[in-house]
Amino acid sequence: MNCKNCQTPQRTDFNYCPSCGAKVVHHRLTFKNLTYDITERYFNLDNTFIKTVVQLCVRPEVVIDSYIQGVRRKFLNPISHLGIALTLSGLLIFIMQKVLTSDMFNAYGGQLSKETSSKLFDTVFDYSSLLFILYIPVFAFAGYLTFNRKDYLLSEYMIAYIYIMAQWSIVIFPISLITLLAEPSAYMSLSFPLLFIMILYCIFVMQRIHRFTTGAMILRSFVFFLLAILGYFGIVIVFYIVMFLTGTFELQDFMPQK
Repeated sequence: MNCKNCQTPQRTDFNYCPSCGAKVVHHRLTFKNLTYDITERYFNLDNTFIKTVVQLCVRPEVVIDSYIQGVRRKFLNPISHLGIALTLSGLLIFIMQKVLTSDMFNAYGGQLSKETSSKLFDTVFDYSSLLFILYIPVFAFAGYLTFNRKDYLLSEYMIAYIYIMAQWSIVIFPISLITLLAEPSAYMSLSFPLLFIMILYCIFVMQRIHRFTTGAMILRSFVFFLLAILGYFGIVIVFYIVMFLTGTFELQDFMPQK
């Protein structure tokens, strides 16, 4: 028979193609086999996903340095890690839209009309995945300016922060999910604390990679924190500008209610 991926002839008793390395699938795609494939791929303790998540929590420099130095099979690649994070985020957003209301969103201290709050609520969720992806280059550039002891290229910092942001999203998913299901009204109050903790995780990863002295790390962390916060609010400002230019919002939408 021929390999279904590269069409190279091979023996019928092979489990992997000797040419391209793809796994030979002998069975039909039943629900039982599909369930096994998913659990084997993502939840087997020996697979790259679990190892990547664990190592990014305790020794993130191993994962990031390995990928930058050319290791490709030991850990999950950053794009796949980001893909899993976005999938979980999409599920979380779906649940949020079901259990949260625009009143819980409470934008601008409740000074907006119900219609504007509802429109802002829907728009933020519609573009949340895009906003999350935009944080990656912003944080990567901040890290490049403040923590570049190993002379990483900016593109290599992009890889590092794809791992960092994806890992953060994956780790906080169960916390967010439990909060949404148990106490939906408390979820919005978690946003800013989680933002600061995310920045602390970024600093932790940078220290693990570059190993600065305590004094140098504190100073660089302060600069990184300022750049990250400025970048975060810069993205928010650009978001509102685009919404105004596209006609999604108008100035009167944000006028205080009498």
